[in-house]
Amino acid sequence: MRFFLLFALLLSGSLLFSCTSDDPEPAVDAVAHQSLATEMTNSLRRHVLDPWYPHSIDEDHGGFLTRYTHDWEPEGPQDKMIVTQARLVWTASRATEFFPEDETLLSSAEHGYHFLKDVMWDQEYGGFYTQVTREGEVMRQADGRIVKEAYGTAFSIYALAAYAEATGDEPALELAIKAFHWLEQHSYDPQYGGYFNYMQRDGTPYKTGYDGTPPKDQNSSIHLLEAFSELYTVWPDPLLKERLTEMLALIRDTIREDPGHLTLFSNADWTPVSYRDSSDAVREENYYFDHVSFGHDVETAYLMLEASEVLGIEDDSLTHLYAKQMVDHSLANGWDKEVGGFYTGGYYFPGESGITIVRDNKNWWSQAEGMNTLLLMASLYPDSPQEYQAKFNTLWLYTKEYLIDDNYGGWYEWGIDKTPESQYEAKGHIWKTNYHDGRTMMNIIKRVEEE
Repeated sequence: MRFFLLFALLLSGSLLFSCTSDDPEPAVDAVAHQSLATEMTNSLRRHVLDPWYPHSIDEDHGGFLTRYTHDWEPEGPQDKMIVTQARLVWTASRATEFFPEDETLLSSAEHGYHFLKDVMWDQEYGGFYTQVTREGEVMRQADGRIVKEAYGTAFSIYALAAYAEATGDEPALELAIKAFHWLEQHSYDPQYGGYFNYMQRDGTPYKTGYDGTPPKDQNSSIHLLEAFSELYTVWPDPLLKERLTEMLALIRDTIREDPGHLTLFSNADWTPVSYRDSSDAVREENYYFDHVSFGHDVETAYLMLEASEVLGIEDDSLTHLYAKQMVDHSLANGWDKEVGGFYTGGYYFPGESGITIVRDNKNWWSQAEGMNTLLLMASLYPDSPQEYQAKFNTLWLYTKEYLIDDNYGGWYEWGIDKTPESQYEAKGHIWKTNYHDGRTMMNIIKRVEEE
């Protein structure tokens, strides 16, 4: 199974539990490494995998249930979205490497794959439906239209490629390739590059956006980058390589802005959507479209480096420069210096020299992505004054204290230092499964054990 950027960890002599960058002779501590690997493996098993597999399998209608209370009781109608269904397939597929004796993981991945293929894929027009009912009936928008998204298609490609690699299933790989070509035909923008996120059922793109949402965005773009990286490792196709290279450059050089954060939404020509010159009320109303998302920034830093490594780009100093810039910007501006953790959102208000934190709560996925990226940065830049290793250690302690539920298992959606009510709220829902936390823990275990 593929895990990228391990070479950097092998080169680094100052890794886990060297809490400051000026330790006299940082050395690999085998005991500390094994301790962390064991702790992460146990946490992966108890808090990421066991709550979902096979508990979430819908034996009656296929696919997975995703809505669960704080104590893991299913609730609600259990509509099924392509993003969550695909993420559960991906995590189960990747986890088979860590627990090969656990047949539940493989059977869960296979179960989810068949739901993607037989229910979520549009047999008439191609492409993946965005959402269906629990019973598999396609759900329409409020205006009656069926809308498909590049964002959801990205995760289906991501999952299918991982499942194909884990099982050797050729039809799964063929469906991933088919989905890529469907995107290429319908969503790709040959004029300005990148992909339109919203499409009609037949694939016709909404080139000016849909229902008030702009046509292009960083979130679909970074996850297309992620999906193309995953697919390229099992299908090194020339066109796919061209698109992966293009998406890396687009995110790094266009969507990323100085001093080191991403533009969230853009017009077709990639001009940013900004409310910076609007009133405070208008800015607040449009927060979703225009703010600094520290979690996305640290996640994208990792995804850019991953894509560069997959492409085999030698001495890619530009990608490394900007990835580090994004992490450093998030640490300098969005890091809680009291207990650790990345805040949700900030804003550069006009007339002010610095950034203002406008959402000081801490969602689970930002902390998961932060751990993954900080450990990578610690290996690439062990002598950095940013002290990435110490930040990683702090974030892992924060996660254990404020995000992981030792009573019922799983991760809270929000860190309970800022959002204590989260411990009584849903553990899973249509936007929350075990992908961010699962990927981070698997990456960390793999990196540590490779040493």
